Amino acid sequence: MEGTTPMVLNYSQAPIRKVTAATGIEYAYREVGEGGVPLVLLIHFRGNLDNWDPALVDALAGSRRVIAFDNTGVGGSSGTTPSAVAQMALDAIAFIEAIDLEQVDILGFSLGSFVAQDIALIRPALVRRVVLASSAPQGAPGMHGWAKWVIDSVGEPGIIPAKLLDVFYTQSPESRTAGEKALGRMFSRSELDTATTWQTRQAQYDAVCTWGIPNFSLLERAAAIQAPVFVANGDSDPMILPRYSHLLAGLIPSAEIKIYPDAAHGFLFQHHEQFASDVARFLDRSR
Repeated sequence: MEGTTPMVLNYSQAPIRKVTAATGIEYAYREVGEGGVPLVLLIHFRGNLDNWDPALVDALAGSRRVIAFDNTGVGGSSGTTPSAVAQMALDAIAFIEAIDLEQVDILGFSLGSFVAQDIALIRPALVRRVVLASSAPQGAPGMHGWAKWVIDSVGEPGIIPAKLLDVFYTQSPESRTAGEKALGRMFSRSELDTATTWQTRQAQYDAVCTWGIPNFSLLERAAAIQAPVFVANGDSDPMILPRYSHLLAGLIPSAEIKIYPDAAHGFLFQHHEQFASDVARFLDRSR
């Protein structure tokens, strides 16, 4: 692990650091803030360190240490991206151990929220609280893959910003403007992460599709999550429909849910101030 560096207060200025896990994988990560139980961020399909909105991360880091990282084979991390959520969870645990954290809070977004669920199930003592953004339980009927227009928008070799906005934001002027501002904040830094590869795209979509194979018995897995959970989504998310978030919240014993208005998959960036406030309230609440 690299030597200690001064605390960074702004995600846009946070340098990319590297740490090697016991598995031999070298992980790329950025961190900001200090204090509290560390909050580890798990990004969406094909995302890397640059796909976190700095405005959201900075708001989350107001009173706690926040760490974003590239999982195995993603962005600046070494190795090959696995095609199973369970392996992604084990890899995330290896990263958390590599930076010497004994207990964490986790915020998983989209595919990252699937990984967060498995971390909470595989290593419950590691996880204090969990935030699941745009999430669904494994085996939910209707979750097998995404609608063709959605995967065509986010799954092609070249990402077209206008198509990305169609999935992450609604057609309202307010939502679309918020999306354009978020994209501007994400890619305004001088040090950008390594772009994700086609191998990562293929492996991650295999993982998404496998997670969504209908299987009612697998829904029971969510009931075993012991940590308190905050489930959140946008009211117009076309990738993971809000009804799946409601289903997930109903399956987890200690879950609460909030649906954000006039928002799609990128609701947490569009409503970054409110979402960060809701997350902070949830994480700071007495059990």
